[in-house]
Amino acid sequence: MAKSNYCVCLIPLFSILVAQFEVGATALLLGGKTLKIGVPMKSDAFVDVKLNSTNQTMQNQVTGYSIDVFSATVSYLEGIGLNVSYEFEAFANREGISAGTYDDLLHQIPEKYDGVVGDVTIVANRSTYVDFTLPYTESAVRMLTQVRHSRHLDMWIFLRPFSWDLWLSIILFCVVIGFALLFMERNANKEAEIEDSPGQKRLTRPSILCLPLAQAVLPERESVAKKCSRFVLLVWLGLAFILMQSYTASLSSILTVDQITPSYPTVDNLKRDQENVGYRDGSFVGDFLKGQLQFDKSRLKTYSTDEEYRDALNKGTHQGGVAAVFDELPFIKFFIKRYGSKYMMAGPTYRTDGFGFAFPLGSNLTYYFSRAILNVTEGPRMDEIEEKYFGINDDDLQDQYDQISTETPSLSAQSFAGLFIITGSLILLALLVSESSIWQRPVMLANTFSKRYLFSSSSKKVIPAQDGSTNGRDAGSTNEQNGHPQSLQRSSLPV
Repeated sequence: MAKSNYCVCLIPLFSILVAQFEVGATALLLGGKTLKIGVPMKSDAFVDVKLNSTNQTMQNQVTGYSIDVFSATVSYLEGIGLNVSYEFEAFANREGISAGTYDDLLHQIPEKYDGVVGDVTIVANRSTYVDFTLPYTESAVRMLTQVRHSRHLDMWIFLRPFSWDLWLSIILFCVVIGFALLFMERNANKEAEIEDSPGQKRLTRPSILCLPLAQAVLPERESVAKKCSRFVLLVWLGLAFILMQSYTASLSSILTVDQITPSYPTVDNLKRDQENVGYRDGSFVGDFLKGQLQFDKSRLKTYSTDEEYRDALNKGTHQGGVAAVFDELPFIKFFIKRYGSKYMMAGPTYRTDGFGFAFPLGSNLTYYFSRAILNVTEGPRMDEIEEKYFGINDDDLQDQYDQISTETPSLSAQSFAGLFIITGSLILLALLVSESSIWQRPVMLANTFSKRYLFSSSSKKVIPAQDGSTNGRDAGSTNEQNGHPQSLQRSSLPV
């Protein structure tokens, strides 16, 4: 029992010693040496390296989105008691240009660098020789192409403002209103034939079915005789006015507003037309285009800056440029923000794991920097960094960077469902008021039936005879009414 209690007491002490040993080892690793961090040799919003003019391998300043995120994670680690000392070194040759691709840079770990910081995408094949932290930004590969303006005018464009179901609904309402007017005006037409009225003779069956359309164009007050019929026409004119105004607005939008579509909507269009395709120099996107998307190697071109992207897209394939550019989503968003609405994203989104920091395999730096990235990305510091480089929060711009299409949609019957319900209800009410004799007749028959058969038995009473005199008087009066005096009747009786 004592031995058991002794072991139990040693467990917390052992845990404290292990924890202190781990912290001591980390402090020795992080605070005991200056970490040499490799950065890609480039100049954009993510990594901007300015080299020393006297020594091209030493840089005066390294800035950018990825660098600020790394500095924020270091600040967090220092806030929990871990002193981190580091220096940046550009992956450049003696001439001050990039010494290779991103894969070449990662292969310098751990022989030359203790880690790599930058816009390095987490890819499966890279994880075989380096460890990545958790991603500090989402990423994906998208296609960037120029915008094409067109209006798609054709001979049937006048039908496009309304969808087919709305056109059918309008025709159906014209027929219903025509039959309603024909039913309400049937007696008025007969009277007009008798009275030889030229104004009412023209309301024949074909003409009255076309009356709703004629009234929508040239309203006439004297075209119908009954007030309820005029009320139905008034309701129809209100509906027709709203429909005509909506049709005019929609058709004007179709004829005047440009339809914005991508020059090449899909990857298959690029392959079919044998267009050139560009990507960022040193990026894994080149292998992605050749492997997964199966582009011909002769059609691929590499570029280093956004300016080169813009010039190549403006030239096109026939002038030595490209028809589309494939790059990671953060770069494309920054490009669109910089150069405006002449370019847009198209095609599907090819997901990747995002940007992360790279460290040697098995290094405990990966764990601590991943923990720091979680805290930084969930806090307000990340929003400040994104606002600094991208203007506003990335989520607020997402809809602007999605595939754009300003094609005006056709108005459907669902858009006017409430108006159709109100119009139909008013027409039904006018029919009930106009043809009250039809529904009043069954009501009168039901009332008569109820009085005769349901209430007749309770109203009948038996009157008893009070005395004989009364019966005699009744009998005498009856005989007098029949023309036979009572005295004559008595004399005729046998003695």
